[in-house]
Amino acid sequence: MDLMGMSDSDYMYNQTRAHSADIMFLKLKAWFYGITCSVAGLLLGNVGGVFGVDIIGWMINAVIGIFTH
Repeated sequence: MDLMGMSDSDYMYNQTRAHSADIMFLKLKAWFYGITCSVAGLLLGNVGGVFGVDIIGWMINAVIGIFTH
């Protein structure tokens, strides 16, 4: 499987030989994607709320519907 430009075996080989700078760059990449995805999720949630998309309400109604039938 090709993950971000390298296969799994290449990734594991590089991790056994990794320097502290390599680990730092992996951590920075993880922080960048984590923060970016979190902010994007929050923005999509807010935009959905403006347009009346109520996912939590749908889930609550579905659970209530299971017990009321």
